[in-house]
Parts: sequence; C-alpha cells; structure tokens
Amino acid sequence: MSSKHTSRTGRAGRRAVALPLGVAVVSALAFLPGTASAQSDAPAAAPAAPGVGVLAAAAPADGSTMSYVVNVRTGHGGWVAKYVKKAIAKADGKVVISYDKIGVIVVHSANPDFAKTIRKVKGVQSAGATRTAPLSAQSSDDIDAARPLSAKEAKAAAGKAAGDQDELEPLQWDLPAMKADQAHKVSLGSPKVTVGVLDSGVDDTHPDIAPNFDRRASASCLGGVPTQKDNAWRPVANESDHGMHVAGTIAAAKNGTGVTGVAPGVKVASLKVAEPATGLYYTEAVVCGFMWAADHGVDVTNSSYYTDPWLFNCRTDADQKALVDAVGRATRYAERKGAVNVAAAGNAKTDLAQDEIVDESSPNDTTPVERTIKTADCFDIPSQLPGVVTVSSTGAKGIKSSFSNYGKGVIDIAAPGGDSTAFQKPQPPATSGLILSTLPGGKFGYKAGTSMASPHTAGVAALIKSTHPKASAARVKALLYRQADAMACTDPYDIDGDGKVDAVCAGGKNKNGFYGVGMSDALDAVRK
Repeated sequence: MSSKHTSRTGRAGRRAVALPLGVAVVSALAFLPGTASAQSDAPAAAPAAPGVGVLAAAAPADGSTMSYVVNVRTGHGGWVAKYVKKAIAKADGKVVISYDKIGVIVVHSANPDFAKTIRKVKGVQSAGATRTAPLSAQSSDDIDAARPLSAKEAKAAAGKAAGDQDELEPLQWDLPAMKADQAHKVSLGSPKVTVGVLDSGVDDTHPDIAPNFDRRASASCLGGVPTQKDNAWRPVANESDHGMHVAGTIAAAKNGTGVTGVAPGVKVASLKVAEPATGLYYTEAVVCGFMWAADHGVDVTNSSYYTDPWLFNCRTDADQKALVDAVGRATRYAERKGAVNVAAAGNAKTDLAQDEIVDESSPNDTTPVERTIKTADCFDIPSQLPGVVTVSSTGAKGIKSSFSNYGKGVIDIAAPGGDSTAFQKPQPPATSGLILSTLPGGKFGYKAGTSMASPHTAGVAALIKSTHPKASAARVKALLYRQADAMACTDPYDIDGDGKVDAVCAGGKNKNGFYGVGMSDALDAVRK
C-alpha cells in the first residue's frame, strides 16, 4: 500500500480467541455426549486483556542462561559447522542440538556477549537469542479458553444425527461450509497420509483421535530436542487444550460418535512445540517440529501460532533476523521433503498489508514495549514465510470473522474458524457460531480463531494428498488454490452492525485481502 497506516495488534495474534461474555462462555470444562454437567454452566470470568495481568519475568541479568540459534553455511563437507561448534565452546556456549541438514545450531550460554561474539565467527550467517527471559524464569500466559459442550446440546445433536453422521456432527456447521460433508461420501482420506500438528500436546487416547493417531511421527520438541519417551507428545496437567482442538478438526474419526474431522480417514501426529507452563512457542522447538515432521514422512503440517516472543520478527534486528532464518530454513526443508505447511493468519483483526503496524505485545515473555514495525522488513513466523499457506477465518454466515487478520497479498485462502454467535449465527440444528472439536480426556468443546481455520485447510490439503498420493508439495498447494471457491470482498464490512465499516477488503473476487483465493473446498479435493 502506498500510504502509511498503523494498527494495534494484541497478544491473541494466533491462538484461539476469547470472545465476549454472553457470546462465548469461557471454561476449561467439556463433557461427553449424554453426560451431566459436573459444574454450573454459568459464565466464567473473562481472561485478562492482551498485555494486562500477565506475570512477566525479570529481564535476564548477567550470568543467566539463555537459549540461542546459530545459523551457519551448509555444505562444504560439514567443516563450517564443525569450525563454528569449536567457536561456540570458546564463547562459553553449549551445543544442545545441531540440525546440520539446514545449518541451525541450538545453543545455551550464560555469556551475555555470546551472540555478539559468535556473529563475528567465519561461517556464521546469523545468530540470536530465542527469548528475552532466561531459561529458568519464563512468563505465564493464558492463551485460550474453550466453551464446554453441554449435556443438553450433546443430547439434542445426537437425536438429529442422520444415519451417516457422527453424534455431534449436526452441530458442526463448518463441515458443510466447505463441502466436507459431501466429500466424506466420496472419500474420508487415506491412512497413508499424515498431518503433523505443531502445537500443545495431543491426547491420543481420545476415542475420536486414537483410531487415526500416528505415534511413529509424533514427538515432543520442547527445548529443540525431539523425544518420544513416555508419550511425551501428550498434554500434561493444566496444559492448553489448543493442540487437541486443532487435531480433532483435522482428523477426528468418523466412527459413529463424537465429532467428525475434515479428513477423518487420514492420520494425525502430535509435534509438541508449546511450553506447557507458559503456552509459548519458541524458535528452537518450532525448528525441531518442522525437522521431525519432514524426516518422518509427514505430508501436511499445521501451525496455529506465531513464534514467540516477537509477534513480528524484524530482519533489521540481529536477534530477530536469526529467528526468521532458523524457522525459514526448517519450513523450506519440510517442503522440500514433501510437506505442505499451513498456518493461521492471526486474530488481531489487522490489515497485514499495511506499510507499518504498531506492535505493543512484544516481547511477550518479559515486558512488552510498543514499537512500530515496517511490514517490508518484519514477519509473523511461520505464517508469513515463503511457501507457507496463510489462512484467514470465516464465520457461520460465510464472511470474514470479526477477529481475523487480513491483507491483500498476505492471505492465501480462507476456511471456517468461527465467530461470535451474535455476529454470525449458524443455521439449525447448529447453535453456536464457534467451532466444535475434541478436547483432552474424551471431551468436546467450542473455540474460535484463525487457529481453528488453519486446520480446516490442512485437512483439505490432506484430502488432496490422499487423492493424488504422488503429488509434490507444490502440486498439492496448486490444487488447493485452484479448487478453492472464489469469494468476493464483503463490502461494506460492518460485522457488528453499528453502521461503521470495521475493515476494508482490497482486491477482486478471485483474489483479495479477506479470503485470498477463496474458501477451501473439501469436495473438489476428493473428486478432482
């Protein structure tokens, strides 16, 4: 865009959003179909606004151990990496893991000058701290909340389910919105296709997840080091249920009970990259997730997050440049290995195509400082990295969700992510404008966000891969875009009906800032 604009972005830049009370009840509980509520369904207190009430860690003092990524030249028989590793040791750094295939080294060091020192070493292309808080003192942050599925809703849905529907499928308005219900009559997807969920843990014991879970391709990547020991990919107590909701949207089994995924016949793997205590997604874990997925045959990855602690990572900053380089190398490697990388556009209702944006939420692991970023230099990662499919969110009326980010040339495609029921109410028998999916412990609940839109598109990509098993990642993406149902700009866009325009959509019917090339189409994915 030629003129300068600014827009404020909130902490909920990627995760599921907490919609206003009276619209979405925020609660950590959910219930199995036909069971009684263990607690009152009265609304819980709303979470703190972005940047409010967050306990921030103190800024790291000299002597605090920090985590870094060091990006080096690849090739040359590996001598560059060996040389740099010796330099790392001399600079009081300890190599945690080295991803030699892409030249990314994860390092811990208590030397406050480590990054400055190592950047001067021959063969080092960039290096930077992956966080602003020491390893021993991270911030806490509530990243999402779910509205429980009530026993009354479950019973009503089960009574309306057709013979070929799972019990709760009548509440899933999102499936017909992208023709997934019609697609399932043709194909459920192939069990030879796996979608990797880079997120918080996935409960593979859930009745709707267990039939389709790929243990071989699952791992915890916390700290940047993959492990499968003790089912490390599962959520722990008090961990976010975000990843579990995402996994169900992609591949909840069509087994007569519970909900149905977009691609209920494909496999889903858990790549745990979110810190359980904080809900933060650090670079070293994200790099590990993409690398593990790539090396274990994952066909599609879903990233419903932004890489912490910076909402936007600027190449003009030495530390942030290193994070862009590291994650970018990992996503490109995954795509070269055949994976289609799908990511959520974010929930700050911001035009990402503006020349400048005011970011007041970064860094989010210590003390946020307001800054104005130039979009030509600063990127939301992984969603704005080259090759990554960026997904915006639509609601039950088929228009951009009130919270969804947008931007011509930034948004690639759209998918259902839900919205306030007051803004976009679904047709009966569905009752909520949010997205219903799986939660840990055999439960189900509603969420909304571009976090919920992205897995819908990931599911469609998995159906395309099922239909065209030999297709490259580039071919799958081309089909995904070609088969999308074009959507004209919503003009004027007055989502709350107050007579004021809430966002301006740029572009034509076949490609615009709200919907990209249009709605992800599950039916075309299985028949073309």
